[in-house]
Amino acid sequence: MTASTAERLNRARRGVGVSGHGPGAPAPRRKSVISARAWTLLAFALPSLLLLLLINLYPVIYAGIQSIRNGDLINAGDFVGFANYASVLSSPQFWSSAQFTLIFTISGVFGSWAVGLALALLLRTRIPAGNVFKVLLLLPWIVPVVVSATSWNFLVATPQSPIPILFTALGMPNVLFLASPVLAQVTVCIFKIWISFPFMMMMMASALASVDVNVYEAAKMDGASTWQTFRGVTLPIISRSTYISWILMTIFCVNDFPTIFLLTGGGPVNSTTSLVVLAYRTVFQNFQVGPGVAIAFLMTFVLVVISVVLYRQIRKVNVE
Repeated sequence: MTASTAERLNRARRGVGVSGHGPGAPAPRRKSVISARAWTLLAFALPSLLLLLLINLYPVIYAGIQSIRNGDLINAGDFVGFANYASVLSSPQFWSSAQFTLIFTISGVFGSWAVGLALALLLRTRIPAGNVFKVLLLLPWIVPVVVSATSWNFLVATPQSPIPILFTALGMPNVLFLASPVLAQVTVCIFKIWISFPFMMMMMASALASVDVNVYEAAKMDGASTWQTFRGVTLPIISRSTYISWILMTIFCVNDFPTIFLLTGGGPVNSTTSLVVLAYRTVFQNFQVGPGVAIAFLMTFVLVVISVVLYRQIRKVNVE
């Protein structure tokens, strides 16, 4: 055994490394190495951060400036403060659109959730051609909304459409789904549920897949009925995914422009004009940029409040 090898063994027995630091010796400083690594990572991330700021932050700031001016699509206009917000909040059309947006959002969120959850529970059972059935259920979400809206227009738009002809055959003449304000609102809400339930179905199916089967067996042994098991076991366990899906679908519904605009254009007599459609008309048809952007900012504020409330519910579920 050479002297160098014996010396290394002795140092190892004493707990001293090659660099000469034993158990009681202070560890070498790595502050400069960590700092250099952090600066390197920041340098690599800086272009992406700048790009995100330019893409997202700049338009928001510019839109905020436009909302306090009386300009149009070409000229910035003069500073008017919060006059645009006051004008929007005092407009009957704004509150009428807000009312329909509320109806559209509630029906879209809870209607698609109920249908999606029911189908997710159905898909947990053994049904013939289950895989084909799953693919077919995803079609309303997969097919472009332009195609879906065109199909629904063909089905209900005119008295010669198949659905009005069917209602006439059943003894209910003059059923014009897109000409009556109430029927147009009902049609738009049903259409929204139809194109949205596949998303809810996938969310609920993934949540149900994480539920332990032993929980259901324990509830069955305790004598719980099917409804009691659903209400006391299934819903509480999937509540976190439910709140997340509600947040996402609320954002989708409030910001949904093509569904309404392609199906009814906001009519008849503005009965299906939501806030996002009203903002579009105000900016691009009436060329009033300030009030239109003010409507968009009011929508954003409401969405943030709703998201915060639901997110607190998610945190409560996590704590429990």
